Amino acid sequence: MAANCYIIGCPETKEAAVVDPGAEGGRILRRLEQLGLTCRYIILTHGHADHIGAVGQVKEATGAEVLIHREDGKMLTSPASNLSLYVGMALSFDPAERLLEDGDTVTVGKLTLKVIHTPGHTPGSISLEVGDCLITGDTLFAGSVGRSDFPGGSHQQLIRSIKEKLLVYPPETKVLPGHGPTSTVGEEARYNPFLTDLF
Repeated sequence: MAANCYIIGCPETKEAAVVDPGAEGGRILRRLEQLGLTCRYIILTHGHADHIGAVGQVKEATGAEVLIHREDGKMLTSPASNLSLYVGMALSFDPAERLLEDGDTVTVGKLTLKVIHTPGHTPGSISLEVGDCLITGDTLFAGSVGRSDFPGGSHQQLIRSIKEKLLVYPPETKVLPGHGPTSTVGEEARYNPFLTDLF
């Protein structure tokens, strides 16, 4: 389903977090090895199947802790909740080691990742502030926004999350979405057709 997976690595300590390992676990593990990184955390922006599919493989190989927002926690253990049941799979994993809340921080080596609760795509959707970047999961895309027609979704809540939690960042802040190309906060504030009525 062409979901983006991100590896966040500390250049000094070589600790890393893998964000949204949706598939191709072997490829993710090879990239970690190429970069000389040790995966300490698997962080999930939300619990849909296309973002969690390789959780088990990456966790088994690295011993990393799995982190997800409290509101999406059950999606790791329920194929119906994570929607895999409806696409010919039945993904079910162990419960997360840590349930996240808005404002939490995750320390990866000398890097600090800030958790931003951005519900709307799912009740527990999060974005991550990492330096001058925002990893936005399926909340905000380049030129689009996430779907809100799945169970637990809300378009009104999604737009509010983007307006109040993401577009408040400086215009040059990079947007790294869950699907598709990168963008910036300024580009989305100015040109995203789903958001232009906010200004």
